Amino acid sequence: MITFWVALLAISILIYLLLDGFDLGVGMLSLLPNSEPRRWAMLGAIAPFWDGNETWLVVTGVILWGAFPIVYATVLSAFYIPVIFMLLGLILRGVAFEFRSRSRRSRGIWTIAFGGGSLVASFMQGVMVGSLVQGLPMTNGEYAGGMFGWFSAFSVLCGVGLCLGYALLGACWLVRKRAGAVRDVARRQIPVLAVGVLLFLVAVFSFALLDHLPILHRWIDRPYLFVFPGIAAAAACVLASSILRHDDYWPFHMVSLIFAAAFGTLALSFWPYMVPFAITIDQAAAPHSSLAFMFWGEGLFVFPLLLLYSAAGFRVFKGKFSSASEHY
Repeated sequence: MITFWVALLAISILIYLLLDGFDLGVGMLSLLPNSEPRRWAMLGAIAPFWDGNETWLVVTGVILWGAFPIVYATVLSAFYIPVIFMLLGLILRGVAFEFRSRSRRSRGIWTIAFGGGSLVASFMQGVMVGSLVQGLPMTNGEYAGGMFGWFSAFSVLCGVGLCLGYALLGACWLVRKRAGAVRDVARRQIPVLAVGVLLFLVAVFSFALLDHLPILHRWIDRPYLFVFPGIAAAAACVLASSILRHDDYWPFHMVSLIFAAAFGTLALSFWPYMVPFAITIDQAAAPHSSLAFMFWGEGLFVFPLLLLYSAAGFRVFKGKFSSASEHY
């Protein structure tokens, strides 16, 4: 039962990263200089998906709260400020998305609010991931870092890196779902963003070597982890080839594969810890009776239903969007 909930949690996080990642990326790209028709087309490309994508963050939180309450309590204790700002960013972008389509005089304000909310939410997610990779200050299994124990140069670097990654994912989504000027601009942005992500990876690896981060020992002890960077490198080659061939289908899938490879690397590097390197999965899990009770609701009904809903949504709105009018 513990393995089942760990797998469900990992799948939920990965789905959230990929789905909300591309619409957060489009939100950040909308801050760049654009004509109003082109900006309408960009936001129209995520309109059928963005609110459903964020539901996966709720699923992740529910699984943590119910199946791994110790991790939920520890992570929230450590990340009160980043979580609050992330949620404020998500709320702001949700409000701005709707208000922007109904206002004219203040449309510029809501455009900035939508893009700014996307940027803040993305940055805070990256900061939290970076803090976990670097290692939270823990004493006897409890967080002991104070209000700003999560803040460091490494966590800020990871925040910037995730923003670049989401923006790359968003640009690839625009290439897949739009044609004309929007697609052409996004295609030109992909190489720049890809180089930015590459430089971020070099900087992170250099920082880890210089700071002797504990996670590096996992790579030495588990050489099979190098399979994931190999997969990411192959995906990057296909990405570059598809951009050179002006292929609209493969860029999004290849960047998604790179994200999945990065997530797999981190997940297996942390194993068997849920809060590296302080709380293991077995220590964090709720009693078996609680896990079994959740199975009949969240595990057997809610999760499959949400998965079906997401799949159906992408099936209905498959292919390229052609409308660029002032409505979603």
